[in-house]
Amino acid sequence: MDKLKRVLSGSDTANSDGSGIIERANEATTLSCGTRVKGFFFCSLLGVVCSVVGTSLLWIPRFGLAAFAILYSIGNICSMGSIMFLAGPCRQIRSMCAPERAIAVSVMMVCLALTLCAAFWWKNNGLALLFCILQALAFTWYGLSYVPFIRDGIIKLCTFCL
Repeated sequence: MDKLKRVLSGSDTANSDGSGIIERANEATTLSCGTRVKGFFFCSLLGVVCSVVGTSLLWIPRFGLAAFAILYSIGNICSMGSIMFLAGPCRQIRSMCAPERAIAVSVMMVCLALTLCAAFWWKNNGLALLFCILQALAFTWYGLSYVPFIRDGIIKLCTFCL
């Protein structure tokens, strides 16, 4: 048991290279700052390209609606996943489940599923487009939650205008 504790804590000196298995695994899975930024930009760009190509395919007869639903949804998932490169997956998922973001994430995921339903089962272009617009609004609201006090300002502006 003591041997297991030493190995898991990284203080085992029996390794030939002087580093424990935990350190070696951590070094192998940790991304450098430059790699994280490159991954973020690549994933963001891939998300935007998929969304734009999907939107351009929307009104093509026969396969356009299905291609649109798939590409637009993949684009939104890539855009949301790009943040994981900067924050890390566990921190990003905890952040998505935070009370101020949970509703926006839930609305986005429900609209994503409804977009695919409208495309494949209901075969309704207008409804698929509506759900995509709602997806975009929910994603925007989610993104704005990272800027301090901006959502409160938008809510006050909307109540003032109405």
